[in-house]
Amino acid sequence: MQKISPCLWFDKEAEQAMNFYLSVFKNSKAGEILRYGENAPMPAGTVLTATFEIEGVSFIALNGGPHFKFNEAVSLSIDCKSQAEVDYYWDKLTADGGQPSQCGWLKDKFGVSWQVTPARMIELLKDPDPARAQRAMQAMMTMSKIDVAKVEAAANG
Repeated sequence: MQKISPCLWFDKEAEQAMNFYLSVFKNSKAGEILRYGENAPMPAGTVLTATFEIEGVSFIALNGGPHFKFNEAVSLSIDCKSQAEVDYYWDKLTADGGQPSQCGWLKDKFGVSWQVTPARMIELLKDPDPARAQRAMQAMMTMSKIDVAKVEAAANG
């Protein structure tokens, strides 16, 4: 068992969110669902927490009510090996009400922030030639979803 697990606070969509993430990530699995009992802040039987695992990382989805909202101060980063992988996660996570942002960031339909990050972009940003790295950075700053070929072309001048 993992010692530290992210806990995602939802109003009342914890189980729906868990099922969505399980559908997006192929290497995922559902865990336990705990339900509110009698005399609780939500009706008895309502999901309290739903645990699940994505790519070996355990998460807790909590139905805590409308008191707190997600924001960009915390995001989940997806390391992508190819443009096809970037496109897959981008399309899945922005579907049905998700919102693209800039520089590879987006919010899914539940408001959770994600970074869809191509490994090649990180390599280019760490290039030992500072001018090449800067051109890659400037190209990335103009993008919403990262286009690896365009970042590469910009880095190459």
